[in-house]
Amino acid sequence: MTDACFDCLPPYAAWLSMKERNNYSRFLNAIREGYLELSEETLNDDALIKWAYNVALTRHQEVWVIPREDGTVREKKISPMADLLNHATIPNAAIEYDDQGNCVVTTTQDVPAGSPLTISLGDPTNPTPLFAKYGFLYDINECTSIFCKAMHLQKEIETLGYDFQQLLFYTQTGDIAPAVWDLFLYNLLQNDPQEMQAFFYACTLNDEATKQAYHQHYFPYTLEALKQYVNGMLQEIDTLTRKANSYNVLTHPRVPIIVAHNNLVADTFLKVKAQLDAMG
Repeated sequence: MTDACFDCLPPYAAWLSMKERNNYSRFLNAIREGYLELSEETLNDDALIKWAYNVALTRHQEVWVIPREDGTVREKKISPMADLLNHATIPNAAIEYDDQGNCVVTTTQDVPAGSPLTISLGDPTNPTPLFAKYGFLYDINECTSIFCKAMHLQKEIETLGYDFQQLLFYTQTGDIAPAVWDLFLYNLLQNDPQEMQAFFYACTLNDEATKQAYHQHYFPYTLEALKQYVNGMLQEIDTLTRKANSYNVLTHPRVPIIVAHNNLVADTFLKVKAQLDAMG
């Protein structure tokens, strides 16, 4: 992905993609500092190093092992043929390793002759992490949800102990996960530390009755905050997609998949906007 392509991604996708780029940069710096015994010819071959890194990144399986003295309980392994299995929302195979370290691929359902064997490479309900790490979008019709993209509230997300898989907008209906309402209300309460602390305890202790009382009391304000956020994101995504479409696909070959991803986000946010507008 080119630098220009990064500038066309919504905040969450850009953050994940930049993490992948930074991981590669750290790897490259480490091997060039001599942590691996490689020839000068190899160290100076950028294309070869990037290819090897991406093979290891996208084709490994992480497996549990007997704990070592250093505390390691997981290993990353690559096995010929098994590393070529593709992703599916509903996979038909599973990869395991026996006690001797042999790779075993087992079908989990009947597979018609000539059909590909598939595994899961990640959460099938949210396409952005797969897009950032592997560079593809699976059938968007099978995508049921996306992270709400509220990267400006990362600190609040961490404080509440929530993760991105809880903070969802649903692609088919525009429904909003309860944790999203919690997040935006918690952010609104920053001007009242006492109320903020009480709501924090309600969220972290799963006190649903107290949470609902807060949501009912502050609903108009939370609703307005969500409306402003969604409307702002729709404008931003439109700008990003227009920028992506202005690039030549011959020099920026990732543009079509970036546009497809942005369109999925925009379509979902439009459905969320319709839901919010219907609430008042």
